[in-house]
Amino acid sequence: MDTALTTPVVTPIDLQVTGMTCASCAARIEKKLNKVPGVVATVNYATEVAHVEAPAGVSLEDLVAVVESAGYGVLEPEQEVDYDGDDLGRRWRASAVLTVPLLLVSMVPALQFPGWQWLAFLLASVVVLWGGLPFHLAAWTNARHRATTMDTLVSIGVLSAYLWSSVAVLFTSAGELGRTMTVSWLPMHDEASAGSPDLYFESAAVVVTFLLLGRWLEQRAKRRSGAALRALLDLAPATAWLRTTDGDTEVPASHVRVGDLVIARPGERIATDGVVVEGASAVDSSMLTGESVPIDVMPGDEVSGGTVVQDGLLVVRATRVGADTALARITALVAAAQSGKAPVQRLADRVSAVFVPVVLVIALGTLLAWGLTTGWQQGFTAAVAVLVIACPCALGLATPTALLVGTGRGATLGILVRGPEVLESTRRVDTVVLDKTGTLTTGVMTVVHRHGDDEAVGLAGVLESGSTHPIARAVSTYAAGLGPSGELGTHEAVRGDGVTGRVAGHDVRVGRPEWIGLDEPWSTEAALWRQDGLTTIAVSVDGEVRALLAVGDEIRPTTRDAVARLRAVGLEPVMVTGDAEAVARSVAAEVGIDRVLADARPEDKVAEVERLRASGRVVAVVGDGINDAAALAAADLGIAMGGGTDVAIEAADITLLRDDLRTASDAVRLSRATLRTIKQNLGWAFGYNVAAIPLAAAGLLTPMIAGIAMAMSSVCVVGNSLRLRRFS
Repeated sequence: MDTALTTPVVTPIDLQVTGMTCASCAARIEKKLNKVPGVVATVNYATEVAHVEAPAGVSLEDLVAVVESAGYGVLEPEQEVDYDGDDLGRRWRASAVLTVPLLLVSMVPALQFPGWQWLAFLLASVVVLWGGLPFHLAAWTNARHRATTMDTLVSIGVLSAYLWSSVAVLFTSAGELGRTMTVSWLPMHDEASAGSPDLYFESAAVVVTFLLLGRWLEQRAKRRSGAALRALLDLAPATAWLRTTDGDTEVPASHVRVGDLVIARPGERIATDGVVVEGASAVDSSMLTGESVPIDVMPGDEVSGGTVVQDGLLVVRATRVGADTALARITALVAAAQSGKAPVQRLADRVSAVFVPVVLVIALGTLLAWGLTTGWQQGFTAAVAVLVIACPCALGLATPTALLVGTGRGATLGILVRGPEVLESTRRVDTVVLDKTGTLTTGVMTVVHRHGDDEAVGLAGVLESGSTHPIARAVSTYAAGLGPSGELGTHEAVRGDGVTGRVAGHDVRVGRPEWIGLDEPWSTEAALWRQDGLTTIAVSVDGEVRALLAVGDEIRPTTRDAVARLRAVGLEPVMVTGDAEAVARSVAAEVGIDRVLADARPEDKVAEVERLRASGRVVAVVGDGINDAAALAAADLGIAMGGGTDVAIEAADITLLRDDLRTASDAVRLSRATLRTIKQNLGWAFGYNVAAIPLAAAGLLTPMIAGIAMAMSSVCVVGNSLRLRRFS
């Protein structure tokens, strides 16, 4: 059966949701969206993004309507999110100014003057009703939809304290009626204190002020934790200079098409991916790859959009534009990783979904238990404390904030994590399978040994300059560094042996030693090089052997250190390569790898991964080529070198933007640090609620202290996550 006819087309859509105030909000929106037939949705409270995979029959308008029916909003694509929480900032600052005198006059008897209760009433009214308006509006909206969230707890708790105190003041000021009402039910200390009721104005105001401060700090922290992604987005220039037959013209970057000539001047960012066709310059790609040293480019070299031209004007022919550029793909990978959910988040999601109703039941039980046994005043105080101190926000923030900071920090170091589920795989990995070419080595053939005179090597370089064979390019590149050697006359390739021709009046042959014919000591030297897995090239000039060159895929200077670092994080390295046994063994011995599988085809690499997994190993694969893609996909963790093929990168879980294997161990350490931070956050969030709610129900916490603790719990979780920004 044709699967194309039976598999529905699914479109991924990201919705920027507004109005979420806690993890319960995210859970409710997610539940509503997933009720739509064919829709699979994940809502991230920290990023405020709903990632939706919808079938063709479900439109964007349908999804927006579902979110709005739950009582929340969706921003238009061009609208920006108020990450800085300006409204929250204004409200908490004004509330703080009013709360300080309210707290003083309520808590310091020496400052209490006749009628001070009315001043407390007025100050608290502004703080509770205006400052706390975001909580009340959110609670009302949720109530209309027969739902409860964190705002429900806050609003009920604060309004209960405020209304209780307001009624007490109003009836107390009415004289005898107040005293009568006080004896029967108002919150007095005792009969002798009639007319001086216990008021909770300061508790209600302090709770609102600290919750506003906590939410404002939370918004700012979320802004900081997503800074790396926004920095990547900001790398893309808004405009580009095009070179046309009519001259140079500045156009929006979105108007650039494949094949256009784009100009980049010193200090400017290159507008799109392309190939240099004119000019030479050093290009700073540090933000994109993490490589601190600028790279020299010249005609024929590839450049990436978003990188900065240091000196000299470049003319670049666009090869990839828009969403196909390296920068756009990197940004998409980071965004996907930050908006997903790690497996450890599922428990927190389940708890948050039922948390608020459970807390309401506990608060009601606390009120009745204390009211029927000790007194309604004590019951009221304890119940309000239970409502205020409960904090599912910390649970909701535990995972996404750590992911935001961890993946963002990875992006600045040149490490891209495809999704949060990768973290679990990284934690368990104990074996790493390494490809040789392009991973342990540069993937570029170079001359690594030489015997003979400069003139002969120079002539060989001129003769090989007309060939595109990797070995020929290695010889010509090496010879070019020795200086000019004359002009090429005739040139004839001898298939399977080498090349012959005339250069600067000399008959020159370059090729296999057997074809050239070697005597001692040349033949002995050639044999030794071959034992090391190197390709040996002989050069004869006018019938005399004058030089011997050893060509090989050069080992990266950082590879030995990289292998040592992988061992240091608990990974056993295994080399699996398609190269010959001698070459593979030679490279493995030099970099410190004991286990080697040579002459491996792509299917052999997959088989080796499956064999290791069957033996109980958790396997990571590091590769860069098309022949590595299947093994990358089959492994528990696939790591692609950024200089590799698109196929390899697409198959991998982690992409290293720098061609430096040392970043593989960095990626493992960062992933483990991120997962460790998530578990710390969840442990704190669960522990806080398990300890705090019983204390409040037991009457050991006042509403004011409860409000401070609740606000600080979320700030602590976000602050712990921000420590990942210092990872190095």
